[in-house]
Amino acid sequence: MDATFLSGFEMVTAAIVIDLDRAREVVSQVVDPEIPVLTIAELGILRDVVVEEGTVLVTITPTYSGCPAMSQIEDDIRSRLTVAGFDRVLLKTTHAPAWTTDWISPEAVAKLAAFGIAPPTPETEVVCPRCAAATPRIVSIFGSTACKALMVCARCGEPFDWFKDF
Repeated sequence: MDATFLSGFEMVTAAIVIDLDRAREVVSQVVDPEIPVLTIAELGILRDVVVEEGTVLVTITPTYSGCPAMSQIEDDIRSRLTVAGFDRVLLKTTHAPAWTTDWISPEAVAKLAAFGIAPPTPETEVVCPRCAAATPRIVSIFGSTACKALMVCARCGEPFDWFKDF
């Protein structure tokens, strides 16, 4: 419907919905700085986006309480929203419920494997993302980041990260 036929209430409601949709789209495209093939939405870090009285409130949950990438993620969210025209941005970090690998989207699991990172599974089910052998061994419980372990494939000998199952 043409905006000239909308009441004031309908115009304000339509503007809020448009702003909310735009804010959600902008935030959902922020990538994880440690795994740049995944967005924070795909990882399940992005919990909610709300627009209230011209302020965008973004709620995020870290993969674990000491995740060093969170400050970069917060900076990226603020930056992207500001560039998109949102001047007032509030970020809320919540630890409850605690993040779980169950929040990673199926598309993100496939992207992890394609990127060379074994997706989250119980340790007994880890498969080499390069040759698909089910015989890796842990070299270090911590890989390139604390949420990943460094593995080596017994068949092809290649090292790889495994995104630990939380």
